Amino acid sequence: MAFQPQSRDVPQVMLSVLFLALMIIACLWIVQPFILGFAWAGTVVIATWPVLLRVQRVLFGRRSLAVLAMTLMLFLLFIIPVALLVNSLVDTGGPVIKTVTAGGLTPPEFDWLRSVPLIGEKLYSGWHNLLDMGGSAILAKLKPYVGATTTWFVGQAAHIGRFMLHCALMLLFSALLYWRGEQVAQGIRHFAFRLAAKRGDAAVLLAGQAIRAVALGVVVTALVQAVLGGVGLAVAGVPYATLFTVVMLMTCLIQLGPLIVLVPAIIWLYWSGDTTWGTVLLVWSVVVGTLDNFIRPMLIRMGADLPLILILSGVIGGLVAFGMIGLFIGPVLLAVTWRLFSAWVNEVPAPGPIPEDVLEEVDDLPDSTR
Repeated sequence: MAFQPQSRDVPQVMLSVLFLALMIIACLWIVQPFILGFAWAGTVVIATWPVLLRVQRVLFGRRSLAVLAMTLMLFLLFIIPVALLVNSLVDTGGPVIKTVTAGGLTPPEFDWLRSVPLIGEKLYSGWHNLLDMGGSAILAKLKPYVGATTTWFVGQAAHIGRFMLHCALMLLFSALLYWRGEQVAQGIRHFAFRLAAKRGDAAVLLAGQAIRAVALGVVVTALVQAVLGGVGLAVAGVPYATLFTVVMLMTCLIQLGPLIVLVPAIIWLYWSGDTTWGTVLLVWSVVVGTLDNFIRPMLIRMGADLPLILILSGVIGGLVAFGMIGLFIGPVLLAVTWRLFSAWVNEVPAPGPIPEDVLEEVDDLPDSTR
């Protein structure tokens, strides 16, 4: 008896797919308020999981005590500093806007230029000639734009309530993931294995390594540079050092570096005539600005053996595409794609090292097999 293949019920298949799509969309709609907090919690937990295991060994192997200690550590090291920085941004933003918009910016005299040998008098005369030709008018025209830009940046702090809600959700989800981290990881790996067998499992493991590499290599490096740069600003007597430290942290995270903040501060110190502290901050800025060339590659290698250009490209592209959470999404996507592509290519042996031999082999083949 011949086998009769069963005909597919096309409407049933279409309706089944539509039903599944509606269920997925409905579920995502329901959990949408929690997605950002859970994503941040996942990245934090993955990056700090080795720390949790060490703390658990110290606390007599008790997971409950380790989770409590890690949650308290996150609260002290993340929530409180972020809240203080946002509060400082709001407090210092008002005086900055008032100074800028009320005409508090005036061109400096640069009297210290006269003390420069040989060219000091010429530089001093040239600067004052520029001011006489309309330097004050240029500053007056720039003040409204500077004031509007500053107002926009400080206005973003109006979302502090939503931001603190996400921080609270992050803390809650982090505690839950610390408590049941192995079960959650096993469930994700099981789902990935069901989708793509061993390659799916490898993709999940690689994603975890990429997140840890970014957390160590990018975030920790940015924190070190921002803190050291902020210390230099405070010691040099630059006003609003805390506000500039927050800006410097952001510029370091998006890979622009701390010099975009430190160089204007150095110019301002020389502008105001404080050449001693300007020189000190200049030397300190050279140290802080080059620090990432040594720290970042070492920390990234500790997290995952991935190309540095891959991580940095993912950080910048992910930040542009997804916002702050893109710092981790971008490198993870690039790292997983790169590893899967590399594994697929290496499934076959590499071509011969001598191109001429390959061409000769092709020429010797019959025409029907070419």
